[in-house]
Amino acid sequence: MKKKIIASLLCLTMVFSMTACGGKNSDSDVDYIKDKGTLVVGITDFEPMDYKDDSGEWVGFDADMAKMVGESLGVDVEFVEIDWDNKIMELKSKNIDVVWNGMTLTDEVKNSMECTNAYCSNGQVIVAPDESKLDDPSKLTFAVEAGSAGEAVAEEEGYNANSVASQADALMEVASGTSDAAIIDLLMASAMIGEGTSYPDLIHSDELTSEEYGVGCRKGSDLAAYINEQLTKAYKDGKTQEIAEKYGIADAVLEQK
Repeated sequence: MKKKIIASLLCLTMVFSMTACGGKNSDSDVDYIKDKGTLVVGITDFEPMDYKDDSGEWVGFDADMAKMVGESLGVDVEFVEIDWDNKIMELKSKNIDVVWNGMTLTDEVKNSMECTNAYCSNGQVIVAPDESKLDDPSKLTFAVEAGSAGEAVAEEEGYNANSVASQADALMEVASGTSDAAIIDLLMASAMIGEGTSYPDLIHSDELTSEEYGVGCRKGSDLAAYINEQLTKAYKDGKTQEIAEKYGIADAVLEQK
């Protein structure tokens, strides 16, 4: 009889514990985001991945894909502009839930974040006012985004470079003549410079590097696996290609298996 009472009490304790916790894993980022009702996405102004349209809404390939994932989670999506150099800290402090902004999958990023599979190809290019500037980059002063792959290239090559807050700022530095050139992502250069763009008089070099983009989550987060599932589903049903074509990056999209 005594053993039956003890067993019953143990069962009640387990039931109470599960009820108190809502049956959810307290370490789950997916549950955390569902509970608070918002997926907070860390970004910078980076056309064609994340930028504001004429109505002030955040749009772009990455923005639209993040909205798709938010919809699958049943939560709102909030876009927060961050200092790119502090993206890892922003994740750890839970100021944001993901970095989804054309982020190159470097060793530093992969060691510090739980990253998704690569979803886009990219490369770094030099942007300058004319082709003569590309003859000897060592003589130029570059504008680069702090903490970016472009900054890493400048450091590796020993170029004279000034760090700015975003790649958009780097372009403005070149257009204004404050810097001789910039090193930015090919996808941004293709969207932002040349005929019919905001910077019709700027040109860019061939690719200096070969890179891939991924989404960054907190280290150990189950959100990365969840996003991978959604990216695979979107790729297979054609949604990814539809969004990519809208923003002119269809050739850069990587297959999701």
